[in-house]
Amino acid sequence: MARSADLVPDGELLSGATVPVVLRVPNAERAGGVAYFARRNPRMIIGGALVLAWLFIAAFAPFISPYDPIKVNVTDSLLPPGGAHLLGTDDLGRDVLSRVMWGSRVSLSVGLISVSIGFLVGVSLGLAAGYLGGTFDLIAMRAVDALLAFPALVLAIAITAALGPQIQNAMIAIGIVAVPAYARLTRGQVLAVRAREFIVAARTIGAPTIRIVLRHIFPNVVNALIVQATLSTAFAILAEAALSFLGLGPQPPYPSWGQDVNYSQRYLPNLKWWMSVGPGVAIFTAVFAFNFLGDALRDALDPRLRRSA
Repeated sequence: MARSADLVPDGELLSGATVPVVLRVPNAERAGGVAYFARRNPRMIIGGALVLAWLFIAAFAPFISPYDPIKVNVTDSLLPPGGAHLLGTDDLGRDVLSRVMWGSRVSLSVGLISVSIGFLVGVSLGLAAGYLGGTFDLIAMRAVDALLAFPALVLAIAITAALGPQIQNAMIAIGIVAVPAYARLTRGQVLAVRAREFIVAARTIGAPTIRIVLRHIFPNVVNALIVQATLSTAFAILAEAALSFLGLGPQPPYPSWGQDVNYSQRYLPNLKWWMSVGPGVAIFTAVFAFNFLGDALRDALDPRLRRSA
């Protein structure tokens, strides 16, 4: 029979034992866990990589952009894509690639900040309405319904036009438009959770309301909110491009994807296509990245949508 002894490293036999005892290697387990996660969620890896790529470009645009995005050089105007200018130049000789890189700072900043505004206001409203119920729930939801009565993009345009054509006002407008989605989603999730046994038990022992909401309810509804935040960021980027296209975003000469698409469309009949392709592809890839990541997160975080191993 094998004698009991201390565990030994991989592959070594215990003295006099007939069965080898192998230690588990934590690093190998972690590596296996990462590989398993990647196999189960390939779309999340792809979407996350695209989002991180755009975040990297936005963060380091001052260092990686080849030219000054607002510097005019008429001798290089309307150059097609080539070695010196990978995406060509516009009618003022400004490098299109550099303007796309710098424009990502505007679009992603608007997306992240406006979604943060909508998230904080909408989730707070939804948590309070769902848990408290009664008159507060009735008034809050009717206010949300009033906002939902307007098309989201039209409401964002109206708010920005009323506040003035500035990037800060665009962030506020898109954030207000995002509030109803978070409020209704959060309220629905809270209504499904607040009657469960652990919430009833917390109320029975006298736990404060704020503790019940933040420590017991919110962690159980946050998965759906993460997915909604990712999808809302894609909408915010698209909304910012639309506002900039209409002249309600950053003002010239500062680069913005929507503004550059609007500015360059006059040259399309003359086949100067590269001025529109750069910002247009940037809008498409950024919106696609966040939508793709949001869809993958929904499948990964919702047990009902998880695929079998």
